Parts: sequence; C-alpha cells; structure tokens
Amino acid sequence: MPFLTSPVLTPGALARTPQPALPTGDGLLLRPWRAEDASAVHAAFQDPVLNQWHLRTCDSEEEAAGWIAQWRTGWEGEREAQWAVVDESGGELQGRVALRQILLGDGVAEVAYWTVARARGRGVAARAATRLSRWAFDEIGFHRLELFHAAANEASCRVAAKAGFAMEGTKRSALLHPDGWHDMHFHARVRGD
Repeated sequence: MPFLTSPVLTPGALARTPQPALPTGDGLLLRPWRAEDASAVHAAFQDPVLNQWHLRTCDSEEEAAGWIAQWRTGWEGEREAQWAVVDESGGELQGRVALRQILLGDGVAEVAYWTVARARGRGVAARAATRLSRWAFDEIGFHRLELFHAAANEASCRVAAKAGFAMEGTKRSALLHPDGWHDMHFHARVRGD
C-alpha cells in the first residue's frame, strides 16, 4: 500500500558523504570520533556526575574503543551520528553530541550530549547542540529534532533551552536509572524555529 506523502529524507542523506567536522565558530569543533579517543572517553565515564545521568558505564579503554567503532558504523548505517566535541585549537575532548534514533523518512532524530567534568558550566553542550541542530536542519533537511533528559537534571534542562529546544512535556516514570524510575522532560526543535 503506497504512502500518501513522500519521505522527508531518503536513504543516503547522511552516508553518501563522509561524516563532516563542524566548527561552532566560537572555539569548539564537532569531529568524527577517532580510535585514539578511547582513553579520553573512558576517563570521562569515571566522573560520578556523568554516571548519575547516563545509563551506561565504561569499565575500560577497550570498551570505549568498542563504542567508538559502533559510533563510526552508525554513520554508515544512518542509524546514528556521533561527534566528539573538542577544543578547536588543542583538540582536547570536551564532550559528545549526537543524533540518535534517526528516522530518515520522517525527518526526525533525537539529540543527545554529555560533557567532561572540566567543560561543565562553559556552555559546551549548548553550543554543540546548537551547531548540530543548524547542520541537521539547514544542510541535511531534518524536520524535527527531539531531546530527552531526566526531569531532575536541571543542568540538562538549561542546555536544552539555550540550544533552542522548546519544552513539550514530561513523560512520567519513563526511564530506569540506577537510583530508580525518572520522569523525563521532552523538548523539541522543528525546522524554522
């Protein structure tokens, strides 16, 4: 049975070109992950604040290397697009920003991010999410980007607002964290916001 509408994005919208590096214009660079980033990813996940809000742990550099390999193939399969957020000048890891749960036909993806401890409070996550959103809308043609975070994570709520993601509601008892079920705030940006 045919659809009544055409897909927003077609297969190849991402994978037909190599994953780009995206400068923010204010000192940060979103670049594809490299194998040599494994030690920095492992170190980032030793931070208790990151572990409080993230659902995974990273027990070794080898595990981090496996994640990076998966992140790189996610681009080719157009399932996800993950970037390392680094200082543009020195290349030091500041965090991660990603498009996950990509639905090309619907033109929808979920934005996710984390930052290393030393990068917090400097606007790194908001700047990275803003740059990624501009690229996703203006260069690729996504229609809607969604963002979820634990309602108790006030810092992430501030990031979402600074990056232009409007609050749309709360999903009650929606995600199980190590300390129990959390309500999740649901934010979104649509093309033209």
